[in-house]
Amino acid sequence: LWTVFLIMFKSSTATFAHASNVRCVFFLCFPEKLLVLTVATEETDGFQRFLQSARYFNYSVKVLGMGEAWKGGDVGHSIGGGQKVRLLKEAMEALADQDDLVVLFVDSYDLIFAGGPEEILRKFQQANHKVLFAAEGLIWPDKRLADKYPLVRSGKRYLNSGGFIGYASQINRIVSQWSLHDNDDDQLFYTKIYLDPLQRQTLNMTLDHKCQIFLTLNGAADEVLLKFGTGRVRVRNTAHDSLPVVVHGNRNTKIFLNYLGNYVPNMWNYEHGCSLCDKDILDLVLVGVFIEKPTPFLPEFFQRLLSLDYPKDRLKLFVHNNVFHEKHIQKFWEEHRNTFSDFKIVGPEENLSQGEARNMGMDLCRKDAACDFYFSVDSDVMLTNSQTLKLLVEQNRKIIGPLVTRHGKLWSNFWGALSPDGYYARSEDYIDIVQRKRVGVWNIPYMAHVYLVKGSALRNELNERNHFVLEKLDPDMAFCRNAREMGVFMYITNSHEFGRLISTANYNISHYNNDLWQIFENPVDWKEKYIHENYTRIFTENYMEEPCPDVFWFPVFTQKACDEIVEEMEHYGSWSGGKHEDKRITGGYETVPTDDIHMKQIGFDKEWLHFIREFISPVTLKVFSGYYTKGYAIMNFVVKYTPERQAYLRPHHDSSTFTINIALNNKDTDFQGGGCRFHRYNCSIESPRKGWSFMHPGRLTHLHEGLPTTNGTRYIAVSFIDP
Repeated sequence: LWTVFLIMFKSSTATFAHASNVRCVFFLCFPEKLLVLTVATEETDGFQRFLQSARYFNYSVKVLGMGEAWKGGDVGHSIGGGQKVRLLKEAMEALADQDDLVVLFVDSYDLIFAGGPEEILRKFQQANHKVLFAAEGLIWPDKRLADKYPLVRSGKRYLNSGGFIGYASQINRIVSQWSLHDNDDDQLFYTKIYLDPLQRQTLNMTLDHKCQIFLTLNGAADEVLLKFGTGRVRVRNTAHDSLPVVVHGNRNTKIFLNYLGNYVPNMWNYEHGCSLCDKDILDLVLVGVFIEKPTPFLPEFFQRLLSLDYPKDRLKLFVHNNVFHEKHIQKFWEEHRNTFSDFKIVGPEENLSQGEARNMGMDLCRKDAACDFYFSVDSDVMLTNSQTLKLLVEQNRKIIGPLVTRHGKLWSNFWGALSPDGYYARSEDYIDIVQRKRVGVWNIPYMAHVYLVKGSALRNELNERNHFVLEKLDPDMAFCRNAREMGVFMYITNSHEFGRLISTANYNISHYNNDLWQIFENPVDWKEKYIHENYTRIFTENYMEEPCPDVFWFPVFTQKACDEIVEEMEHYGSWSGGKHEDKRITGGYETVPTDDIHMKQIGFDKEWLHFIREFISPVTLKVFSGYYTKGYAIMNFVVKYTPERQAYLRPHHDSSTFTINIALNNKDTDFQGGGCRFHRYNCSIESPRKGWSFMHPGRLTHLHEGLPTTNGTRYIAVSFIDP
């Protein structure tokens, strides 16, 4: 059968040059004759990724040196790596006489497979050599040897020792020459053998000049593209139009390899999305909350935290407050201190820097053997998905964060790439990830604001207790840089909608209720807090009433909005007294005065006009068909009715095209009496609902009066629109 096979192969291909070629063809049918050897002294994230890609293609892998102390130097930044040669030499002594065995030696911490054993063996056979080393365009570690390299017409010229393949006997002949120290340079050792013309010929060595098998990324990142197809994703070298099988992120390209590893070989593709995104686990979590600057909507932040669908007896809470939010935190603590299994607060009196506080929170989990995960979340993160924590825990990664973005912007809590100086750079897939056009779990170089860290990682790889303080870097950059240097992968997931980042820029804390002013900076959160839950039903279900002709009644404000507007006015306190003389208006005289405070007086005029344009104008178009309002008003004010000061308002027309009148408190609870009577129709509305607004024409047809308030205090917000 073997003879027949050879005859058939000869008839369909070229004549074999020597017996080794025949042997390679044989291997195409028996990929189990390929053995992958690698060196790893500890199980890092990179090592686990390497094994995962090897398992996907069914490689036979033998790991050398696991558990042995690494004495090979800092190979990522200087010479070293001799320990790898020594371990390989020891392993090859037992394999040297296996003539049918092909050995593939590769690095593991910064390498992934993009193709299978059959493809490697086929390409090795086509190379027509007994030993094939990876090649790269940059020489290392001795540039003085450059002139000794054989010239090549096309392709990479210099040897890279991160990957090579050959027959076991030949590999053994190479590594048996090793007699140096563990911290000597492995690549220099192999280079000197290759540069010896006699040895190069005797061993039948060559380099993979055109990246058919090995792709070394250093100096070649701009040649690389991802090739998407059905099934799995390949890495394509555009300079040589090749599809390498082994992708090596050597030197300063490890972050780029992490990016490629988000896709290769089967992590994500357009047809199936993320292939490894779902696991199931539930553990004890310490939640670290960091309030490092004045933050809008903090009570809502705490409510989001409280609404996380995770057993509260499996949650411990640590809060660091560095600013003025004591009243919000105190209220939350009083109401929920027994909700969590533990609750610790560190305030500004401790005078901790942001980095020191973050170190403290992480250390609380590190010291607690029962702490399975540490969940760090900044106060500017609004988690809208109650499953967020559970979904992150289920991923069981050492560091993973949920994607959160700023509303309407590409600003997010991660970077897809780094510039050479370690700062932000946009990755090719950043926008697609942020916009969730590509959904999955992504290996990234930097994250901030919110992330989950595995407790075991804190007690092992990340056991250094000063991760957030480093040179002049901000705390998050320091932490991420330390994680990268420790070889701990960081992931971001956009597999679900998790929430958003709120803006803390221009947050003025000089008001009594500061969030009222956030309608421009954080419109989504402002709407959620202050606009009535039934407002949108006006347009979907015609949810409004018409108690009098052309008088429309509809919900617009939440209870909270009404309360805070009233509080803001009372905090300001300078009510006009209902006098005719009024310096606040043109001419200084008010014909029908009210006891009021203008929005302009509290610096809320721009925000109020924006509210009119965003939430009143659409209702106007619905009820007064064909009329397009400018949404402009000069007179915007809050009126206060009390029996003691001003109980009612005499009949009058408003100086407006139409008027809105919003009830800010409750009849029968806060006051008795009150209401509005329209004379032309002899129609009165005496039961105003808190948060609901009247809308009616201002001039000519709708002469009206304010009915007496007989007890308590009634508040209404009024605007004369399109005067």
